[in-house]
Amino acid sequence: MSAASFVAAVRKASTLAGVLAAGMIVVSILVVCQLVFARYVLQKPTAWQTELVTYLLVGATLVGCPYVLMLRGHVSVDLLPHYLSEPGRRRLALVGAGAGILFCAILFASGCELWYESWSGGWLSETVWSVPLWMPYTALPVGFGLMLLQYAADVLELLAPPEHRR
Repeated sequence: MSAASFVAAVRKASTLAGVLAAGMIVVSILVVCQLVFARYVLQKPTAWQTELVTYLLVGATLVGCPYVLMLRGHVSVDLLPHYLSEPGRRRLALVGAGAGILFCAILFASGCELWYESWSGGWLSETVWSVPLWMPYTALPVGFGLMLLQYAADVLELLAPPEHRR
């Protein structure tokens, strides 16, 4: 697989992750609306909605990160890059991406371990709903794994000749 095809595949995966994260946010909004209607209009108690919305929003945050990174939507301070030459900016971006790769690799490995322990151990949430915790924990390895790939794609783009960069 060439670098260009790897970058294109990662961009598609990051875009798909962004769409999935947006869908999770939409579902959480609909569930909150249902919760409000059931609790205040129908006077019915609710048990599962708050937990589901919490898991969906945390999952959307983790799964949506690669898309935000791809769009350069994270908060950044550009004072130092503003005063650097183009090669200096590229070197600084490579150092930042390297730190991001290290951070994401550690969290990906920890997330995989946590997911596996929760899956093999049959862990359940300590609520009335008793959700198998491997389901919400899946967002950790998926989100940080895709973010790791997005950082790798960013590094490949930074190392590519200028005419092949986005």
